[in-house]
Amino acid sequence: MIALPESPVAFADAAWSDIVPYYEALVNTPLASPPVADEIERWLATWSRLDTLVGEAGTLAMIAYTANTADEAAERAYLRFSMEIFPLLEEQQVRLAQRLVETGWSRPDLETTIRRFRSDIEIFREANVARFASLEELSAAYQKRTGGLSVEWEGETKTIPQLAPYLKAAERDVRERSFRVGAQAYLAHRDELATLFDRMLVLRQDVAREAGFPDFQRYAFAAKHRFDYTPEDCAGFHEAVAEAVVPAVARLYEHRRERLGVDTLRPWDLAVELDATTPLVPFRDTAEFVAGARRVFERVDPELGGYFDIMAQENLLDLESRPGKAPGGYCTDLAFRGRPFIFMNSVGVPDDVQTLVHEAGHCFHDFATHKLPYAWQRRTGHEAAELASMSMELLAMPYLVQPDGYYTPEEARVAWLEHFEDVLTSLTHIASVDAFQAWIYTHPEGADAAARDAAWLEIRARFEPVVDWSGLEAERVARWYRQLHIFELPFYYIEYGLAQLGALQVFRNAVRNGPDAIEAYKRFLSLGGTRPLPELYAEAGVKLVFDTATMQELVAFVEERILELRGGTSTPFGNAVASRRPYTANVS
Repeated sequence: MIALPESPVAFADAAWSDIVPYYEALVNTPLASPPVADEIERWLATWSRLDTLVGEAGTLAMIAYTANTADEAAERAYLRFSMEIFPLLEEQQVRLAQRLVETGWSRPDLETTIRRFRSDIEIFREANVARFASLEELSAAYQKRTGGLSVEWEGETKTIPQLAPYLKAAERDVRERSFRVGAQAYLAHRDELATLFDRMLVLRQDVAREAGFPDFQRYAFAAKHRFDYTPEDCAGFHEAVAEAVVPAVARLYEHRRERLGVDTLRPWDLAVELDATTPLVPFRDTAEFVAGARRVFERVDPELGGYFDIMAQENLLDLESRPGKAPGGYCTDLAFRGRPFIFMNSVGVPDDVQTLVHEAGHCFHDFATHKLPYAWQRRTGHEAAELASMSMELLAMPYLVQPDGYYTPEEARVAWLEHFEDVLTSLTHIASVDAFQAWIYTHPEGADAAARDAAWLEIRARFEPVVDWSGLEAERVARWYRQLHIFELPFYYIEYGLAQLGALQVFRNAVRNGPDAIEAYKRFLSLGGTRPLPELYAEAGVKLVFDTATMQELVAFVEERILELRGGTSTPFGNAVASRRPYTANVS
């Protein structure tokens, strides 16, 4: 076998010409026929190690760029990987996958990997390599434009995430001003972003047609290895959300309107905490933020807590918002060393706590799957990845209260209420984003910027009841321009909905028997991508949900928690299980 570098550092400044000989050597390595298991496994191990070396080098370049989109050297390194190396790497991956498939060799824990390889082989077209490189360049342009957005607020320059605390202010005029200022930052660049998306749309539709698909939606399902559900299932999901979740959100919003004492609920009324006299401030600085998370995860499970300790000790956390930093948050995998990395834009609000807990769920998945022998086994679809993260949001809830967590008992009750409400409202947001993307790529009018905006308004109105947007149509349109998934990761959104419904089932299991639910969750994590999606969900003790009836059951479960918390109960599990150990918060 070929000799590989000892570290990703060897590829940090590499051009494609420096990398391709390693892949060519693997392509040309003789494999016996009939296949010999030991020989193929050594070949696979070399391929897997090479992928992790190159992958981690590219990931480090991406981290450096998103940390400071104004750094021109970091931008060049990121674009070299995203535009030159990774698109060409896909062709080599397909060549190697073809070699493996042609041997006819398999083993049970690689069956899902080989199925994914077959799909990649079927849809790969050399002509699309340049298109994907162009798409990466456009995605970087979107990151640079939105990462550089800032606003003037009371004499200070602030990033858009730094406006979040003002959306929770008790003073309605402060909330309104911060809402309008944040929306205007995107509206000022609406034409530029629309033109950017126009170019992305054309390229994606060309990719799909080149690969023999009628539209990019169908192509995306194949590329994302969605073997277990279809676009029609997603349309059913939208309908189920409209029937099961939208009425519940309408009840939440009507309650909010009454509590605020306003005639109509405006978009700047949606984030303020109803039960807090002042906005919750869970932490004052990053050190306090991290220290609280370490205690919380230790209480959830000592093994998972140990994983987070490693991240804190090894500086694998970039948490605070700052000028020039790309928007949003992510967990990424440093595949060679077997370490995850969390990136986010914290500003000291409860949403930051939820974001960190969410991304930590991804990290725990990465730690657990690194024990698997091959890189492809460690990779899951987003449906499983998001089940790991969204379940952790709920499993960590009881421990957010002091002395372990961030809140007093009363503050924790307010935070729990906010999170359960977010669970329901997020499902309506997910349905609207997924329905919008389906519309864009399956309707000719999707190529027209004005038609896209009009479609967003129509779809959004279906899934967002009660809120009064009169006179704010432009601001409502601005919401989709700040949804980076639509620009950079098309059709990556329904996974959040499927995972949220799965996470509610994990949480319901925890209410009934906490230790068993945690152990099932950890078994699910350890499987990585070695099983089909329904089997992975089953290992966690849950199932995929597309139907109205099951969705209604889970919505009712959430509404029960909300009513109990409104009534003053001191745990997110309700009075019936408030004394059950070990899975309760230490509250008084």
